[in-house]
This record gives sequence, structure tokens and C-alpha cells, in this order.
Amino acid sequence: MAGATVAGGAAQPDASSTRRCGIHLVKHPLVEHHVTRMRRESTRPSEFRGLVRRLATLMAYEATQDLPTQPYQVQTPICEADGVQIKGRIGIVPILRAGLGMVDPVLDLLPMAEVWHLGLYRDEATAQPVSYYDKLPAKRPVDVALILDPMLATGGSVTAALMTLRDWGVPQVKVLSLIAAQEGIDAVASQFPEVQIYVCQIDPELNAHKFIVPGLGDAGDRIFNTLEPHD
Repeated sequence: MAGATVAGGAAQPDASSTRRCGIHLVKHPLVEHHVTRMRRESTRPSEFRGLVRRLATLMAYEATQDLPTQPYQVQTPICEADGVQIKGRIGIVPILRAGLGMVDPVLDLLPMAEVWHLGLYRDEATAQPVSYYDKLPAKRPVDVALILDPMLATGGSVTAALMTLRDWGVPQVKVLSLIAAQEGIDAVASQFPEVQIYVCQIDPELNAHKFIVPGLGDAGDRIFNTLEPHD
């Protein structure tokens, strides 16, 4: 399936630790094909949602390769067989609202996972994240959390989410973003060097309005069909 390579401008981990930290660029012909179609301005919301789901599945496959397992024995129609099952609690943490478009495909792979929502929006005047929803329980943090956010632009929202999960006491956090700007990756990695960041595409820059260039516009608007109509 897809392969992940370590990339980005942040300090690189050594080879023995690339499964514990670092920036992982998911490389695969299908990923590149779907990202290209997702970028198109003419791609309709229904197709855009499908592309988000496919890319989220491919990325989640890569991001979960190091999940801990424990032995588990089952009874087949023929005899008993030794196997494994995922060990520990996994939390899927979409950043509202765009992150909701990535939840179902990840939950399909991890049906036992818990889903915890974080509401963050960007103040357009300051480009800073504003928190408006957080219902994480006071106790019993999950063992592994997967932050879902289609766009990693300035890194502000993801950094705020990481701070929240750190305060909750989550020992291992991974970030899954479809498209990221190098500036945002560097910002997150500088504050949370131990966190794994999985992306399908790294774009070079942000424009004056802090949108990723070339990017794909506003992922939330395109997922939920709330785009402003053209004149």
C-alpha cells in the first residue's frame, strides 16, 4: 500500500526513531492522483468528499503501522488460531468542522476507537486559532490520539489541539493532514518534535491571507458545500 517518507524542514529523527517522531509524506500514485483531483476548482463537493475519504484511508493505514498489539486467540471453524488485537485505547480527534470529513474512513479502520471533537476556528483578522468546543473528560486520557485536520496551514489550530491533548495526558499523538504548508509543519514540529505528522502533500508557502499555495481553497467549505457563489 502507500509508503511514507520522512520530509520537512524540521530537525530529522535518526533512522531508529522514524516511527516515533517526524514528518511522514505519504507517497503513492493513488495519493498523488487523488490530491490532484481534490485541488481542482471544478471538483464538485460530492466528489471532493469522496477524495477526502480515500486519502484519509490511505493516510490512516500508514499512521497506524506502529500501533501496539497483544496476543489474541480465536476459534475458527476448524480449530483454535493465534492472532493479535490492537492494545490500548485509541482516540480520533477531528478539529471541527473540516476534520469531520476524515472521521468515517478512519473509524472504518479503527471501529473500536473513541471520537473526541475539538472546535477551533481561525480569527481572520489575526490568523490565530480560537477554541469554542472541548468536551474531553477530565480523567482517563486515550493511549494514542489521531488529530484529523485536512489543512495544516499556519499550524495554529493543530498546535492548539496538541496543547489540549498534552494537558489531557495523552502519551502519543499523531497528526493527519491532507495538505500542509511547510511553514505550518515547521511551526508544529518546533513546538512538538515528538509528534508524528502524516501528510499527502507539502506545499511551499502561504499567501497574504494565510491560505496554502497552491493548496485547494477552504477544505471545510468544499466538504460541506458552503462556498460563496460566483457572480
